[in-house]
Amino acid sequence: VQLVESGGGMVQPGGSLRLSCAASGFAFSTYAMIWVRQAPGKGPEWASTINPGGTSTYYADSVKGRFTISRDNAKNTLYLQMNSLKPEDTGLYYCARGAVNGVRGQGTQVTVSS
Repeated sequence: VQLVESGGGMVQPGGSLRLSCAASGFAFSTYAMIWVRQAPGKGPEWASTINPGGTSTYYADSVKGRFTISRDNAKNTLYLQMNSLKPEDTGLYYCARGAVNGVRGQGTQVTVSS
């Protein structure tokens, strides 16, 4: 099982980033997938979940209306489109399989700063 995130970087407040999570080694289309973030010095925070078929999505209040989770089961890839980014969105973003504490990737760093 492997999850590899990409797409992070540094962006100014109000900017956008699109994160990707490439999955391999398991039946991706049968698992709910989750984005989790961890700000410096803080614990993990659930950001968003998508069901196996991609038909249902859920968001933390802190990201609702700004972030969009999606998936391409044909490509075994999970996405997180992040718009209107704020400094408080800074952190390590990682994808997890099935649960917040499920198998996860190494993460990709997002820094929002002017």
